[in-house]
Amino acid sequence: MRYRIALTSAVVVVALGVVGAVSGPGWDPVPMTETIDVETSDTSVGGTEGTDPVGTYEVETQVVTVDLAGAQVEARISTPVGADGARPGVVFVHGAGTGRFADAFVAQAEALASAGVVAMVPNKRLDTYSTRDRDYIAMANDYLRSVQLLRELPGVDADRVGVYGESEGAWIVPVMAADNPAVAFVVLVAAPVVPPRQQAAFAVDSYLRNTGVPDEVLRAIPRFVGMEFPGGGFDYGRFDVRPFQQRMRQPLLLVYGTGDAAMPTVQGALQVIEDLEVAGNPDHTVRYYEGANHGIKVDRVLVPAFARDLSGWIQALPTSAHAEPRIAGAEPYQRFLAAPVERPRWFAEGDLIVAGMAAAFLALLVGPVLWMVRRVRGNRGRALGDGVLAPLATVTAGSVATLLSLVVYLLTVANLAQNYRQSAVVVQGGWLVIRMLGIACVVAGVVLLYRVLDGRRRGRESAARTLAGAWTVACGVGGSSALLVMLAYWGVFPTF
Repeated sequence: MRYRIALTSAVVVVALGVVGAVSGPGWDPVPMTETIDVETSDTSVGGTEGTDPVGTYEVETQVVTVDLAGAQVEARISTPVGADGARPGVVFVHGAGTGRFADAFVAQAEALASAGVVAMVPNKRLDTYSTRDRDYIAMANDYLRSVQLLRELPGVDADRVGVYGESEGAWIVPVMAADNPAVAFVVLVAAPVVPPRQQAAFAVDSYLRNTGVPDEVLRAIPRFVGMEFPGGGFDYGRFDVRPFQQRMRQPLLLVYGTGDAAMPTVQGALQVIEDLEVAGNPDHTVRYYEGANHGIKVDRVLVPAFARDLSGWIQALPTSAHAEPRIAGAEPYQRFLAAPVERPRWFAEGDLIVAGMAAAFLALLVGPVLWMVRRVRGNRGRALGDGVLAPLATVTAGSVATLLSLVVYLLTVANLAQNYRQSAVVVQGGWLVIRMLGIACVVAGVVLLYRVLDGRRRGRESAARTLAGAWTVACGVGGSSALLVMLAYWGVFPTF
């Protein structure tokens, strides 16, 4: 009997593993073979001699209101006290998130203003911005209102006002700059360059590999990132910034930190340079800062060399736009290409996954609800056959526990990945626990199957003695089977 259960369980586990593997899509990112030539490790920008260094001026701030189409936002303007003549200015464009001037670009704005550059950080407009819906063209038009306000500010040279976009903002800034002479220069920091859905897959892959997750977890990347999410939306995931970059004719400063695993640091620079060539724009400056993160910080402190180079480059324009070295800093490394993400098959789209999961949970609730109803009515008789309750309860409760454990595991690993931490106990040990839970569910299901079959063969009662018992068994087995198939899709069962 034990041998039969063990053999059947192994077959079912392997079958579930195969189902998960062939359900597609797979995940096999293409290695990055192209490189970028860094001319020197010194990031200093040529032609900046004689510009005001960071710390030259006291900084004064004021908060102004920017009128948008149908809304208003506040913006903080940092100005150098006592700086002579009309000064250059820069408008900061936020990355993902709430984007408030009290929290974002504080160090950058302070450094620039202390070097004589007027810095404006507007709050991000949030009434048209959500996780599900974003319109980068509309956002660009909103930020252009801030550019116009800064150009009109006393003490600012209207012909020397540019824009600084970081992360998601690097999708917005090229829209602002394309065919727009009102934008004098462009600074792109941690620019994703590829469409958001590709960028998300690239970032998740990089983060997860750094934590040492099993290959089965990596296989889930396109299945999650590539699917259409429940309820629709997320159309911005297909936004292509390249047509706008190919119409940028302003001097460009492109900046990455080599400690930023989320960005395609080599591919991004090569693609931007290629796009500028299409625009007939030779004015690009690329800088890589050793160990710097997404915001060009090390240990939460803005890299001093970046503040120096940024302020000097802006002040020295147009000379600095084509000064040597064009590409400098630490050597970047990119393991894989950020490439298009394959879509899951029809049965694994978001709406169907949610519907299937909801149906499975509802089915699993049938048994407990019927038990409660029978108790309330005073019916104490047994509804299930001998030996059925324990394996049925194990497979139903176990399938739910495995799914919840998988969710907790993924959230925990995501937290480790985002904080660049590793833990073999959590990553490898947690995955082993989830797999063992899944296998235990399969074993319980096989035990239930054989007890029902053996009972019938020996002429004893079936799995259920009442109609309520029959519904309990049918719904419990159906719901738990559906959850086990879903777990197989997300890689819980090995194929050996």
